[in-house]
Amino acid sequence: MKKLAIFLALFCAASCSVPADRLLTPGGRTIPNITVIANNEMPENHPGMFIRDVVFVNESGKPVEVGAMETSRISITSREVWSLQPSSTVERLDWVLPVPAGFKQRNYLGMNQSDYGGGIPMVSLWTSEANVSVGLAEPVIRLVSMPVQRRGDKAEAFIRRDFDQPVVLQPGDSLKAYRQFIMLSKGDFFNPLRQFAGYMHDTYGYEPPVSPADAFEPVWCAWGYERNFTVDEVIGTLPKVSELGFKWVDVDDGYQICEGDWEANDRITDEGMRRITDAIHKQGLKAKLWWAPLAADPGSSLAENHPEMLLVQKDGSHEDISWWDSWYLSPVNPYTQAYTLDLVDRFLLDWGFDGFKLDGQHLNLSSPDYNPASGLAYPEEACERLPEFFRSVYERAQADVPGSVVQVCPCGCAINFFYTPYMTQAVASDPTSSAQIRMKRKVYAALCPDLAYYADHVELSDGGMDFPTQIGVGGVIGSKFTWPAPNPTVEGDGYILTPEKEAALRKWVSIYNDKKISTGRYLNLYDYAFDKPEAHVIEKDGAMYYAFYADEWTGDAIVLRGLENRTYTVTEYTSDDLRSYTVEGPDPVIRPDFEGSYLIEVK
Repeated sequence: MKKLAIFLALFCAASCSVPADRLLTPGGRTIPNITVIANNEMPENHPGMFIRDVVFVNESGKPVEVGAMETSRISITSREVWSLQPSSTVERLDWVLPVPAGFKQRNYLGMNQSDYGGGIPMVSLWTSEANVSVGLAEPVIRLVSMPVQRRGDKAEAFIRRDFDQPVVLQPGDSLKAYRQFIMLSKGDFFNPLRQFAGYMHDTYGYEPPVSPADAFEPVWCAWGYERNFTVDEVIGTLPKVSELGFKWVDVDDGYQICEGDWEANDRITDEGMRRITDAIHKQGLKAKLWWAPLAADPGSSLAENHPEMLLVQKDGSHEDISWWDSWYLSPVNPYTQAYTLDLVDRFLLDWGFDGFKLDGQHLNLSSPDYNPASGLAYPEEACERLPEFFRSVYERAQADVPGSVVQVCPCGCAINFFYTPYMTQAVASDPTSSAQIRMKRKVYAALCPDLAYYADHVELSDGGMDFPTQIGVGGVIGSKFTWPAPNPTVEGDGYILTPEKEAALRKWVSIYNDKKISTGRYLNLYDYAFDKPEAHVIEKDGAMYYAFYADEWTGDAIVLRGLENRTYTVTEYTSDDLRSYTVEGPDPVIRPDFEGSYLIEVK
């Protein structure tokens, strides 16, 4: 502990605190006369990261009841503190946010609502001078909280484990916390996330995903026609999709009988699904199928005839998926897995699809499973072994169609870190703003630098056409336009391809396909919170692509970081006249005027 305290003092210059560990009664009071044995070791090749093993020993001389444990409490003091809090709740909150006076957020990694849970097991607090992060160093997800709160000028974060039933410690008994870490660095959340992923690789063999080239191609999604789409509507749109430069076609929700019964319904039919994929391939495009695995409607044939697949909660009920009014299937139940792999074969081999869009916030985690048919050693095993489900889908998909794209869209949730090796395309997952698209991109770039990031339908961005956000941060672009007319059963015509929208798509899809910035390397050169304007940089083929974002920027100085002592040509590659000028590196200053965004190529 002395070694850690000295390091903290030197690094934080008295702005950060040494970790505090304690046990609490069921009523929330600190339990006295508990000895804390904490081992803090800095792993090789991970400077600034301390792995903590904490054991509590009851030396009170009498039994004590433990309701919770709090460990690795850290704090940082400043008038302005920012944070990474990758939470998963129905509110679909920003993962990166300031920590103002009176702030408090639980950040529970288990289920926060019936179908929202999971996340990245780390939180970060930082100022313009220092960053302190805390998290779990376990091989699987654990059902703990990572609370963040603020008292005065001090922002705090720690690990908290609550016990469903009080744990009784007899005199001399001990209680061990999950392995955890604290990390000290500078800048925003990017470097701590990158170091966490590196530690997980070195310690547990975590392999960040590497996407195939196809995963970086632009996407048209048929969701503009919504659930009542027809086969002819999708096929009729394909010539325009191809003409505009899109390469993928996503067939979305509405083809199935219901969630759980994934046969084609009477409106679409098996023959219709094959007509769609044949037509897509004849256009030189690839086909991706929307699918919500692990969900079964209560009235589905699957739920009625195969209760052995259903997740059973502690009270005997089935867990609800609110979005589709469905029930969870147990993720590691052998019956669920066998059924799921048969579906993978049907979708890829029988229907002819080239990949998947796995959709739903429920994919991120489930409740513990008490179904005896699941054969679990303990109920929480369903949560901890969830990545096995994704691994089986991924491996079968690659066996059926080598190089197939597997996108996972956890609908507003902070991604469950532990299944990321088994996906080849991340997604902005129903962003509530352009800012969320950009923020999520930087999170994924830190954890999985070679993973394609689909920026979702551009219609979900600010104003419904913010291609500068999608392209500038290295996202894969997408749209859900309809053409030549909307589905008559869909209210309004907001997705119809008007002449104005078509002109915009022609411009931006062309820029995307020409530059393909999404295949470059994201560079962490600017602090997400404290550098203004917001900035992102991608390096690709010897060029640097800078993207700056602000509501309005009127000529204030911006330093182009990361350049050498050379002359560079700066090109405004999204402007209609491709205006360019020269600058002298390193660290040249530019003074642009812009509203919304300013994207440049520097060579």
